Amino acid sequence: MATITTVPDTEDPTARPTLPAVECCTLSEGPISVNDAQRAADRLKALADPMRLRLLSHVAAQGCESVCACDLTDELGISQPTVSHHLKKLVDAGLLVRDQRGKWAHYSVVPEAFSELRKMLELG
Repeated sequence: MATITTVPDTEDPTARPTLPAVECCTLSEGPISVNDAQRAADRLKALADPMRLRLLSHVAAQGCESVCACDLTDELGISQPTVSHHLKKLVDAGLLVRDQRGKWAHYSVVPEAFSELRKMLELG
């Protein structure tokens, strides 16, 4: 975090806070393509919902293990249709994968999706 510095009042009574010089930010891979931008925007839209973030965090907390949708309703205090709706949005965005086991769907994180987002957002 940058430190704000000022010139002492005795030298210049009109001194304003200044930030130290910072290196320019660049995307190491260069600009992203139209397709990559659309995929990233779809994923970021899916992540922009607080309930989806909570659902995703519960699934991601299991690491490589999948999570049954049936376990998320009580955990988050929301109905099964609401859980299904939000999980579908996360699957459609490519952030989760769905595995049907009998009558229950199990979900797990797609690590590559987060690697792509991180790479696109990383500056430096």
